[in-house]
Amino acid sequence: MTRLAAVDLGASSGRVMLAELSGGLRLTEAHRFPNGPVRVAGRLHWDILGLYREILAGLRAAGPVSSIGVDSWAVDYGLLDESGALLGNPVHYRDDRTQGVAEQVAAQVGAATLYETSGLQVLPFNTIYQLLADRLDGAATMLLIPDLIGYWLTGELGAEVTNASTTGLLDVRTRAWALPLAERLGLPAGLFPPLRQPGDHAGDLRPDVAAEIGWSAPVRAVASHDTASAVAAVPASGPAFAYISCGTWSLAGVELPGPVLTQESRAANFTNEAGVDGTVRYLRNVMGLWLLQECLRAWPGSDLRELLKAAAGERPFAAVVNPDEPVFLPPGDMPARIAAECRRTGQRPPSSPAAFTRCVLESLALGHRLAVRQAMELSGREVEVVHLVGGGSRNELLCQLTADACELPVVAGPAEATTFGNVLVQARAAGLVSDLEEMRSLVAASEPLRRYEPSGDGAAWREAAARL
Repeated sequence: MTRLAAVDLGASSGRVMLAELSGGLRLTEAHRFPNGPVRVAGRLHWDILGLYREILAGLRAAGPVSSIGVDSWAVDYGLLDESGALLGNPVHYRDDRTQGVAEQVAAQVGAATLYETSGLQVLPFNTIYQLLADRLDGAATMLLIPDLIGYWLTGELGAEVTNASTTGLLDVRTRAWALPLAERLGLPAGLFPPLRQPGDHAGDLRPDVAAEIGWSAPVRAVASHDTASAVAAVPASGPAFAYISCGTWSLAGVELPGPVLTQESRAANFTNEAGVDGTVRYLRNVMGLWLLQECLRAWPGSDLRELLKAAAGERPFAAVVNPDEPVFLPPGDMPARIAAECRRTGQRPPSSPAAFTRCVLESLALGHRLAVRQAMELSGREVEVVHLVGGGSRNELLCQLTADACELPVVAGPAEATTFGNVLVQARAAGLVSDLEEMRSLVAASEPLRRYEPSGDGAAWREAAARL
């Protein structure tokens, strides 16, 4: 039996998962911990040292393993000085410091040039905009969150390519740092560490780390952007699939052998991010279950299971909103913002938590529909099935609404897709699996999956889509 550890940091929680491979693949949770923003002097930060402390506790609980992999959300980073010391707590991507920066960069460089270089969807929190809003005095190296954790574990500097592709500073064709673009924007070339590929050796645990947790092991670069790991674990049996990695965000698109850099793709705000084995994750970010998570924070004591049951009985399409409206991005009173958006668009706001929940899930399903259909149209990829993975795959109502909205079958699961992708890249590096196809077959054989067939009134979904 081979034991592997996956450190998986999400935007609302983190965990250390233990994987055991012996014919099949079994996951157990060694340690879970909360992750949330901390506001200090008006700025929203991550508690990165607290996360690192919990990671060490999780590795200690997991016990000796053959290797460790680290993945997390994208775009955020820490800055190190010449001595390797962290200059400050990483800023949270939902902070407002980048307001107006994307427009300034587009005016300086040109939106078409930016897209031709990085292939990225314009999002205000992309790393390129955060760096330009940051104070870089004394900064010698930028490390994205998984690479920063890996540096503290091993003492080795590097940047894993799938996460680097979310920065806006990686050349989408060559998969090398776009140094001419960085220098044109006044960003020092020295900020960007050497690139690593999924499966590369990232270093061995430092002696002090090994002493603290009681054992030692190598650290492997995995597909360290959590969505890249999740897509690597999509249990598809062929290329004719779309995926939705659904959690705080929904990342919806198709897997391609190369980028799509057309004017139409840029106008539709689609992104080309690096995947495992040279693949491209051609997708668009949809706001995701963040809307429902923030609603639940506004309804203390609400039971999600009961809310979903009640929402299933609410009148369809009473109100729908565009989940990607910028007003929904920051934390705060989400029901009030949804109600205001309904009034702005001439709709009666929902009148109960169940009605708000129905509004959110139908709106999210419509966001999934638009992203999947546009990905098919812009890429030319035929899609026969949608694989919905991540925490959202447990939400039966959302899965059925997504099948109805997309007018395609939805296969839900695994919920732990990111962890599966993380450990399977490690397993392949150890010679235990051979390729992406075998990795996906192992996931399909190890996890129960549920299929949702489209039902209901397709014309009603088309009318609702037209309202948006």
